[in-house]
Amino acid sequence: MPVPEVAESFTGSVNCLTLGATKDDGGTRTSTVTIGGAKNVVYGGSADQMGEKPVIAMDVLDSRPEDWPDVLAENYKDVLNSPTDWAKKCVEELGAELICLKFDGIHPDKGDKDAAHAVKVTQDVLKAVGVPLVLWGCGFDDKDNQVMPKVSEAAKGENCLIGTVSENNYKALTAIAIADGHNLITEAPLDINIAKQVNILASDMGFPLERIVTFQATGALGYGIEYAYSIQERQRLAALDGDKMMAMPAICDVGYESWRAKEAKLADAPGWGDVSDRGPMWEAATAICLLQAGVDIIRMRHPRAAKTVNNFINQLYSR
Repeated sequence: MPVPEVAESFTGSVNCLTLGATKDDGGTRTSTVTIGGAKNVVYGGSADQMGEKPVIAMDVLDSRPEDWPDVLAENYKDVLNSPTDWAKKCVEELGAELICLKFDGIHPDKGDKDAAHAVKVTQDVLKAVGVPLVLWGCGFDDKDNQVMPKVSEAAKGENCLIGTVSENNYKALTAIAIADGHNLITEAPLDINIAKQVNILASDMGFPLERIVTFQATGALGYGIEYAYSIQERQRLAALDGDKMMAMPAICDVGYESWRAKEAKLADAPGWGDVSDRGPMWEAATAICLLQAGVDIIRMRHPRAAKTVNNFINQLYSR
C-alpha cells in the first residue's frame, strides 16, 4: 500500500536562493545552483511543495590538512597540496555541483597565512572550476575580519556564499558581502533564538533576507545529532509557519564534524568493523539524518559518503 501524502498545508515557505553568476549575469561561472523553496516538511505534501533539491558542497581546504585520518586523506593524496587541483578533482571526477573553499590555513594555530595567500587561492580556484563557490573563514574572528573582506573582493561578481557571521562578529563581513554582491551565511550555536537574532542584525544593516543562508553548529551521529536535528526541524517549521526571519535555506558542516568522531576514524577498534567502511558510513548517516530535517546544503568530504547521500537525494526527489 502506498504511503499517503501529508495533507497539512502551511502559510509560509523557504526562500529560494541562487548561487553563482554566469557570463550573462556578470560572472564567470559555467553553472549555478538554486536552493530552498520548500512549502512543506520533508516527505510532506505534493511534489510541487518540495522545493529545490538539496545540494552537496565538497570541501576544499586552502592548505594541506594535517589532522585528517588516513582513510579520508587517501582519497585526495595527489591533490592535497593544491587547492586548484583538489577543486578540479571534486568537480571533474566526483561530479561536485558546489565547492566549499575552507580557509583553515589562515587560522593563527594552523599556519597563520595572510590575505595574499587567501586571495590567490580564491582566484586560482575560480579559474580552475566553473561551479559556484562557498567561501568559508577559519572561525577566528580577528583573522576572518582581516582576510575575508579581501577574499570577498577577489570573488566580486561571482555571487558566492560567504561566511560565517555571528551576533558578536557580523558587521565587517555583512558590509563587504553587500558591496561585492555575495550571499551571506549567518551562524548560531544550535540556538534558534540566536539564529533569528543574527538574521535581524544582518537585515538591520541593509542585507536582504533573501540572500541569507543560516548555519547552526552541526552535531554528528553520536555527538549531538538529535539536538541538531531538532533545531533544524524547528527552524524549518518556523519558516513554513510564516516567520520571515527564519525563512532562510540552511547549511550544515557534516564533513568536519563527522570525521572528528572516533568511531569514524579510529583504525584500531576490534569489533567496530573496517574503518574504510565505517568512516564514510558515519558521514553519510549524519548527512541523511539532517537532510530529513530540511537542510538545503550539506558540506561533505569523503567521495563515497557524498555518492551515497547524492543517491538518497535523487531518490527522494524522484517521487
